[in-house]
Amino acid sequence: MKSKKNQPIASVSTQVSPIEHSTFSGNSSFKWHPLIVFMIGMLCYVNTLYHGYTQDDAIVIYDNMYTKAGFSGLKGLFTKDTFFGFFKTEGKANLVKGGRYRPMTPAMFAIEYKLADGKPWLGHLINVLMYGFLCWMIYKFLAALILHKNNTVKARHMVLVAALLYAVHPLHTEAVANIKGRDEIVAMIASITAAWMTVRYFDRGKISSLIIATSVFFIGLLSKENTITFLAVVPLCLYYFRDMTLVNATTRSLYLLVPTVLFLMIRFAVLGNDFGGEPQELMNNPFLKLVDGSYVSMSGMERFSTIVYTLGRYIMLLIWPHPLSNDYYPRHIGIMTLSDPEVIGSILLYAGLVWLSIWGLRRKHILGFGAAYYLITLSIVSNVVFPIGTNMSERFMFMPSLGFIIIVAYGLVKLFYKQAGSTALLIVTSLIVIAGIGKTFSRNMVWKNDFTLFTTDVNVSKNSAKAQNAAGGSLTTEALKLDENGKPKYTPEQQKAMYTEAISHLQKSVQIHPTYKNPYLIMGNSHYYLQEYDAAIKAYEVAITIDPSFEDAIKNLGITLNDAGKAAGEKENNIPKAIGYLNKAYKHNPNDILTNRLLGVANGVSNNHAAALPFFEKVVALDPNTATGYVDLSNAYRNVGQIEKSNAAMQKAVQLDPKVMENMGKR
Repeated sequence: MKSKKNQPIASVSTQVSPIEHSTFSGNSSFKWHPLIVFMIGMLCYVNTLYHGYTQDDAIVIYDNMYTKAGFSGLKGLFTKDTFFGFFKTEGKANLVKGGRYRPMTPAMFAIEYKLADGKPWLGHLINVLMYGFLCWMIYKFLAALILHKNNTVKARHMVLVAALLYAVHPLHTEAVANIKGRDEIVAMIASITAAWMTVRYFDRGKISSLIIATSVFFIGLLSKENTITFLAVVPLCLYYFRDMTLVNATTRSLYLLVPTVLFLMIRFAVLGNDFGGEPQELMNNPFLKLVDGSYVSMSGMERFSTIVYTLGRYIMLLIWPHPLSNDYYPRHIGIMTLSDPEVIGSILLYAGLVWLSIWGLRRKHILGFGAAYYLITLSIVSNVVFPIGTNMSERFMFMPSLGFIIIVAYGLVKLFYKQAGSTALLIVTSLIVIAGIGKTFSRNMVWKNDFTLFTTDVNVSKNSAKAQNAAGGSLTTEALKLDENGKPKYTPEQQKAMYTEAISHLQKSVQIHPTYKNPYLIMGNSHYYLQEYDAAIKAYEVAITIDPSFEDAIKNLGITLNDAGKAAGEKENNIPKAIGYLNKAYKHNPNDILTNRLLGVANGVSNNHAAALPFFEKVVALDPNTATGYVDLSNAYRNVGQIEKSNAAMQKAVQLDPKVMENMGKR
């Protein structure tokens, strides 16, 4: 360890870091760089301010009982799994291995939900402002690292180029355009701030920097677990950009273990330490395959090859972010093998990155830092360390992308600045920035609402069971919408076309994933709205076969059987067919009041009054406060010759509703 006087930046307050006292302080353009980055970061997302809620916003915002409760829901958010407020049951909350404990951003959403009366505009505004602030932070962070020993115009332009490329990269749209993506933004802000403050603490020796670093790191951990990767990134910052050995840099960063241990203690207290086994549902475990009608785990080589392939896809999207999708679920990413050219190419890419990080580690070269940063921050979302419940997601690149961008920025400076100076570099950077803003703007529009997002991205993720299911669900929901006057938004012809298209998507979904229960439920709903009752009944029955406790399917099946019975009796005048449907409904739910009444009516119309009577008796037993039930019972008693009971039932009906006789006259 070097003595204090030999350190490149003195700790005493009378000396000033070259970052603040630049040899180019006379050039006023440099002081505008952070503001330019801040403004461009916000500019990329201003067209999201009037967007609605989308995708997982339901889980953490508008369908979460704790978030909707505002301040009174904060306790629940900090003492339960993040998913509990949505599913409201312990078992369903722990859908992914180990559960999720990310209370910080849902707590923000709870306050915003109350302040904005449930409207999404405030959430979008805060995301835009925070993203701009993050881009500003990235500029300041990189300046603190790179300009420490190399405070030149060339180096300053590299910092600017890197921060701008990060700000406009379209791969960040999911994290910013989707309000729920704030967990990525807050985690990144906290991580970058902790690293920056650690460097400042080393440079200046001020305890305030240490306090800030520790505090924000804890906030980052409460926002998203990938903050923990900065336990390795922070020492690298000191090693690469300050005169430290790797061991010394690591020991100087150990204080970050304090908030980490505190977070883990809280997390284990809330979620427990039982991480359980891997889920055996394809939508929560992409490393399953269908064999003889049942899902089994992929082979080790298939799993390895599929993971490696997705890692290569990330690099391709960082280089050329098109087309983008909100959904990379099975089987948008297929089952890969080691012999696939894409897998081999990805292995070579990552072998190169590993070599670059090791080479850079020895030489303390910025390319090595960029590669190491990328690999470290990617690790936790790569499916290598532990399964994350999906193959890949664009938001998972929000933190690692900075490492890739550092490498690209270095390459651009090396290529253009050396040959033609700053003008050529800024022209090329400007063209990339304009293209990035344009792509980000257009991609933002897809995130306007669920209907636009799901029906657009299904054309990209055609082989994703989840994308096909989401498209079918959004079409069904959209078809039911009312206009501002409370009238149907769409004509019957338009509704029919939307339901038909929804069924097509849902059929593709179950072709991909035959035991996926949700598409069968929505398929049943679509057939129901088309009054295709037999097809609806079949879809609901398949859903219940997959999950016998599927409450929505059970409920909807009963409704459909009743309506099918009514239609057969009233529209087709086919009483035996009606009774067939209704008997099936009764077997499905013998205590449903409507089913019992319809069976009584159907049997009565068939002049089978003795069979009708028990159903009417059961109606009033199930609901003894229904006047119409006693009227029906009175008529049934009269039809079987039990006049005294008939009169008593009618008297009871009048007691419950004195106008019942008048209403019968109107009928």
